[in-house]
Amino acid sequence: MSDMSTSLESLYPACNMQPEPVPLRQNGQHNRNQPPVSGSAAGAAAAGAAAAAGAAAAAKPQEAPQQKVQRSQPVHILAVRRLQEEDQQFRTSSLPAIPNPFPELCGSGAGSPPALASGSLPPSQAPAKLDVKVFGEDATCKVVEIMVDMTARDLCQLLVYRSHCVDDNSWTLVEHHPHLGLERCLEDHELVAQVESTMAGDSKFLFRKNYAKYEFFKNPTNFFPEQMVTWCQQSNGGQTQLLQNFLNSSSCPEIQGYLHVKELGRKSWKRMYLCLRRSGLYCSTKGSSKEPRHLQLLADLEDCSVFSVITGRKQYSAPTDFGFCIKPNKVLQETKELRLLCAEDEQSRTCWMTAFRLLKYGMLLYQSYRVPQQRKALLTPFSSPVRSVSENSLVAMDFSGQTGRVIENPAEAQSAALEEGHAWRKRSTRMSVLGSQSPLHPSTLSTVIHRTQHWFHGRISREESHRIIKQQGLVDGLFLLRDSQSNPKAFVLTLCHHQKIKNFQILPCEDDGQMFFSLDDGNTKFSDLIQLVDFYQLNKGVLPCKLKHHCVRVAL
Repeated sequence: MSDMSTSLESLYPACNMQPEPVPLRQNGQHNRNQPPVSGSAAGAAAAGAAAAAGAAAAAKPQEAPQQKVQRSQPVHILAVRRLQEEDQQFRTSSLPAIPNPFPELCGSGAGSPPALASGSLPPSQAPAKLDVKVFGEDATCKVVEIMVDMTARDLCQLLVYRSHCVDDNSWTLVEHHPHLGLERCLEDHELVAQVESTMAGDSKFLFRKNYAKYEFFKNPTNFFPEQMVTWCQQSNGGQTQLLQNFLNSSSCPEIQGYLHVKELGRKSWKRMYLCLRRSGLYCSTKGSSKEPRHLQLLADLEDCSVFSVITGRKQYSAPTDFGFCIKPNKVLQETKELRLLCAEDEQSRTCWMTAFRLLKYGMLLYQSYRVPQQRKALLTPFSSPVRSVSENSLVAMDFSGQTGRVIENPAEAQSAALEEGHAWRKRSTRMSVLGSQSPLHPSTLSTVIHRTQHWFHGRISREESHRIIKQQGLVDGLFLLRDSQSNPKAFVLTLCHHQKIKNFQILPCEDDGQMFFSLDDGNTKFSDLIQLVDFYQLNKGVLPCKLKHHCVRVAL
């Protein structure tokens, strides 16, 4: 402690000195023109001042005898100052010398008030903000003021709150380039201001759902076909360790296969054998050979982003509809430096694009995927407004007897589901007092009540429904309902299963003078479409999978 104090004293010698008392003027202020004096000198000076005052009073002519005035004695002032000096000496000798941590607050002269030197404090800087335009699916726009360090996830949370949407962690921000025919979903950790700096004038942000954003963490085998994934080293565990190998930077995963590649500066396309590694995207100049002398670098992963091509055939004369693009961040409007690629099917395109994201961002994607789960684990059961029910907790029940029982036999459960569909509740016809039908007549209500639901998209074409499904993620159970173009009284259920889109027609049927809707030629009947959707969300029936997610459009 003594060595440290000595070193500190050597660094700050001026701050360890204790100031001496300064003589006071008549008004109580320090005299800056006189140097400080010691305690004994102060007593002598006080005595001298008293003597001088007495001499001046004697020198004046005495006009009339007056009573002697009792003046204050300087000896009392001396005693008080001596006590102060002794107390100060005791504190200085008993405590270690501590340097002044703020020497810039000390005044230049003795007795001067503390003052800050110019430039001693950093200038106060207001946090930088930015105005960002975000567009919805219905072409509505909202201007949002954000901080420059706001991420895409934070902006989505803000838009969900302002739009009064249901926060199911599937909302995303889309970077859309209409002049290039490209778009991509921003990663949750990306900075919005940084991405906007690489966008051209007519580019914009879109706010939409994307259920497939982290679906590859749940079902990796559906995204990475076994024939497209190879490893430079021996991999233990096969498909079970697939994601671990992608996230581990020491492993060397490869995605390989044939793709249609557009030649730079030309309109022609060439089918080539490509492989995607951590170091970049390579093409083979000799068949499917992966020897180093036959591999040519096409694109780097660092300063590029992968986009989906939405106008491939029309704008780039693409051979298929499953195009994607590797776009350098410096490219704004020119298409000459875009590396355009086309796959044979949707599964191949999804595999290439997902592998590109995993190889570029790695653990950042997994951390973003875990954030909602970690927040949900911290919430108490009473803090969450919406209670989620797992599909594994739903069981078939039989309430035909006096007490209910769980149906354990799968065949019996399926038979009970069919019977429930046949005997679905029927609404009785309500009549008004005059005998005429009420304005809320069941037959009238059942034909319009579905139009209030988010999953009903009205009069859209088959191509438009497929486009919406693709935009919001090709995951199992994603669906929407629309009006049929061929039959004005029918409806169509558009459903995604195994990254393929299928359409099922819902036909009206009449039974006992009442109108019903059926998806399986009248075997299972429903009084309205809301009952139909509720039933197939719990039962697969004739569908390839249950209805799980519905496509929704939100007005900002």
